[in-house]
Amino acid sequence: MNKILVTGGCGYIGVHTIVDLAQNGYEVISVDDNSRSSMDILKGAGEIIGKKIKNYVVDLCNLKETENIFEENKDITGIIHFAAFKAVGESVEKPLMYFENNLTSLVNVLKCAAKYNVPHFVFSSSCTVYGSPDAIPVTEETPQKPAESPYGATKQMGEVIVNATVKSTPIQAILLRYFNPVGAHPSIKIGEIPLGKPANLVPAITQTAIGKWPTMQVWGTDYPTRDGSCLRDYIHICDIAHAHTLALNYLFEKKLKQNPEIFNLGTGDGYTVLEVIHAFEKMSGVKLNYQLGPRRAGDVVAIYANNNKAKSELGWNPQYNLDDMMASAWKWELKLKNESSQGATS
Repeated sequence: MNKILVTGGCGYIGVHTIVDLAQNGYEVISVDDNSRSSMDILKGAGEIIGKKIKNYVVDLCNLKETENIFEENKDITGIIHFAAFKAVGESVEKPLMYFENNLTSLVNVLKCAAKYNVPHFVFSSSCTVYGSPDAIPVTEETPQKPAESPYGATKQMGEVIVNATVKSTPIQAILLRYFNPVGAHPSIKIGEIPLGKPANLVPAITQTAIGKWPTMQVWGTDYPTRDGSCLRDYIHICDIAHAHTLALNYLFEKKLKQNPEIFNLGTGDGYTVLEVIHAFEKMSGVKLNYQLGPRRAGDVVAIYANNNKAKSELGWNPQYNLDDMMASAWKWELKLKNESSQGATS
């Protein structure tokens, strides 16, 4: 059984990927400093797979502590690197924090991969690397424009770092550029838990609908889209998670055609912010209190994926539609409220 290290394993995408890996025959360990997450989410993941998940509470910017994980687990055969700060707005306000955290952690993990002869590496990249593209949908060959935010710049730089590393080491790598992951696991045992006020659209919708916030803001109403709001490619979290398992399989089966190889992960459909809000209202029967406001710094106008390569090469086929995404996100929000009210009365 191949042992996989998942960095940022207590994060939203990380924990769903841990579940998918375990259900497909991989042994998984996690590292997460829990600065933006909680270890509690691993309990739900453990319930799904019937096994406790080991997590190292380590800041990957600390090379010595990072090396200790590899010293203790010399049988690691693959790494999926999620660990990073990811709020676009915050990155505009605190760019140096984003450059330091996201790039130092990546460099340290790659140093360890090289030192401890870990042959397979999957990098959590993002559609933000395309900047504001001249044409959509974007393919893997779409030229990169300047990033619209420091967060996006860290993903562009991260890809450069991985590219250079694989040319000078035996490491084989895949870069997964994904779009907007949403929803929760069908079991509703794991889902997204933003810290503070959510920066991402779907948790902002569900938390407003549940009453955590009196209203939510739609950033920008004058974009050149169908209704003036930003257009994005939203994809169910479990579809994203499974793509990471398929990417590792692809590496282990030695199918890599170039190193690193790049795949877009999106549904291939674009929805505007207002369309997503209306889909939620229709699915849940809840009227959402939202306000229309000015554009937000760092936001791309419109982007969605051409996912033909991931479908043909990885054998990846998204299983969930927008209604499924909204329904699972709402069930997760209702569960969190129920648990919170039970905790308050116990």
